[in-house]
Amino acid sequence: MGSTGEISEPLLQEKICAVESEVVPEWKEQITIRGLVASAVLGTLFCIITHKLNLTVGIIPSLNVAAGLLGFFLIKSWTGFLHKLGLQVAPFTKQENTVIQTCVVACYGLAFSGGFGSYLIAMDERTYQLIGPDYPGNHAEDVKNPGLWWMMGFLFVVSFLGLFSLVPLRKVMVMDYKLTYPSGTATAMLINSFHTNTGAELAGKQVRCLGKYLSLSFIWSCFKWFFSGVGDSCGFDNFPSLGLTLFSNTFYFDFSPTYVGCGLICPHIVNCSTLLGAIISWGFLWPFISKRAGDWYPDGLDSNDFKGLYGYKVFISIAIILGDGLYNLIKIISITIRETCSKSSKQHNLPIITENQDAENSISLIEQRKRDEVFLKDRIPSWVAASGYVGLAAISTATIPMIFPPLKWYLVLCSYLFAPALAFCNSYGTGLTDWSLASTYGKIGLFIFASLVGRHGGVIAGLAVCGVMMSIVSTAADLMQDFKTGYLTLSSAKSMFVSQLLGTVMGCIIAPLTFWLFWTAFDVGAPDGPYKAPYAVIFREMAILGVEGFAELPKHCLAICGGFFVAALLVNLLRDVTPKNISQFIPIPMAMAVPFYIGAYFAIDMFVGTVILFVWERINRKEAEDYAGAVASGLICGDGIWTIPSALLSLFRVNPPICMYFGPSLSK
Repeated sequence: MGSTGEISEPLLQEKICAVESEVVPEWKEQITIRGLVASAVLGTLFCIITHKLNLTVGIIPSLNVAAGLLGFFLIKSWTGFLHKLGLQVAPFTKQENTVIQTCVVACYGLAFSGGFGSYLIAMDERTYQLIGPDYPGNHAEDVKNPGLWWMMGFLFVVSFLGLFSLVPLRKVMVMDYKLTYPSGTATAMLINSFHTNTGAELAGKQVRCLGKYLSLSFIWSCFKWFFSGVGDSCGFDNFPSLGLTLFSNTFYFDFSPTYVGCGLICPHIVNCSTLLGAIISWGFLWPFISKRAGDWYPDGLDSNDFKGLYGYKVFISIAIILGDGLYNLIKIISITIRETCSKSSKQHNLPIITENQDAENSISLIEQRKRDEVFLKDRIPSWVAASGYVGLAAISTATIPMIFPPLKWYLVLCSYLFAPALAFCNSYGTGLTDWSLASTYGKIGLFIFASLVGRHGGVIAGLAVCGVMMSIVSTAADLMQDFKTGYLTLSSAKSMFVSQLLGTVMGCIIAPLTFWLFWTAFDVGAPDGPYKAPYAVIFREMAILGVEGFAELPKHCLAICGGFFVAALLVNLLRDVTPKNISQFIPIPMAMAVPFYIGAYFAIDMFVGTVILFVWERINRKEAEDYAGAVASGLICGDGIWTIPSALLSLFRVNPPICMYFGPSLSK
């Protein structure tokens, strides 16, 4: 043992010196022009991917790691190119890498919280017509079609409040409570590893892997286009891979690189839950209810009539989503209260512990001291945060009623009084569980304000408040997650805050512009088209429910919805009370709800992704851990990039030359 101590002593001193002598750039040096350009490019790509997922299936995987990896790739490629030209460039630091990742996440986060696939598009004419002009509570005056300028204006007045609401609590959340923020921690570990010799070598291999699968995905998406014809029943997207009978119930593999990539990123239990939800709904429940046509609901109704099978699909999905959201909301608020109380009691009665000063412990203590020092060095004064929040709230309170007249100024002001408390709950819950409940808080605001305003404008008012709440609680959680990443990568808190502001500015411009590309090029919201915008109908129906109640539901629909609502609560409770080795196999209700409304095809694609990952992990777990994220990012990004030329072809009315269609063989 003595000889080990003698050998490790110089090594220990060397490591301690390395930690203490690590040079951290000033906060202004961490934000660079090249970094902002890279952020804008990646923000545009990720906004397109988020819109595509929002308008098709509504499941958005975390792209934080992909943002860090692609940021590393772009800047390394640029600096390498300049070096070959013989030009001197500033070194690429992990702090600059962190700033890029923060900007990108802030930018594409607005493609989700901006409501382009949910509350904003729920206001439009198409969704109004889809529900039906004769449907009680669905009024023609509650229509506001997407417009590029008003959407940008709305995002600018609501997206910054969340950033100012929790800035004074950054030390409490990150250093005192030591909240995990799993996605932020994982991203920090990845960025730290990129900027070591061995990590940079692996990052280079990951980038090459990502590039290869991005190219394959792009080429495949281009190839698929040639066979997709005119209309919605042609091409590989409608390939009856499991037979025509199952195809009629949406069970088929549609060869989508995006969904297979999502399957590689999302946990196994999420993918299995979506498949289980598809089997329960499209395999058993919808065929069972459709046989009751003429008894439970009038026969011969249109496939999108809410008085028929379509009504069951929408409201049962809503019941599961609300059950899951309510359970997790209560759970996370109770955890927050319990943890906060236990933290304060521990501070009053702290036991005295003598640290064991071994080599490992000494280094980790010095590293922590260094992180604390850097994190606290560039302070953001509390008065800046407070005055920023009050000023923005005043501007927003005056502006939002101009955009949405049914939402009066005093209702907007009321929402801003409660918003910081909800933002704290969401940020704390995200730190503990990595699960942001922004859409749940939004739905609560939707129901409350829709019922307060009533039948004259309640739908629009509820949807607008949903947007206000979602923006505030979502950006607050994202900021705190990025503070955690910055803390672990020795990035300045001030550079994190400024880069989040810059990323939000980018998002307020890029997210509406990229959505406008989809809106003008494709038939967004068509129930039989590729961009169904499934959550548009769900959110509008929630607002109508808030105003009108449950009177117009089809026969037995309320009872079935109640059953699924209770089932969602019980399944979540079962996941929490059973041991880990059992609960890991219990499905997630929120993931099960999505295919109830959309169909089974995407669940099959995601399940294929999870099977590939499962087999890969069994063959070579280390390789799967290192490269699965890169493969998934490549598949998603390649398909996302193809959306741009596809949209341009559509805008110029260039149609695919071939319609590949499958039907039953003709009997002789």
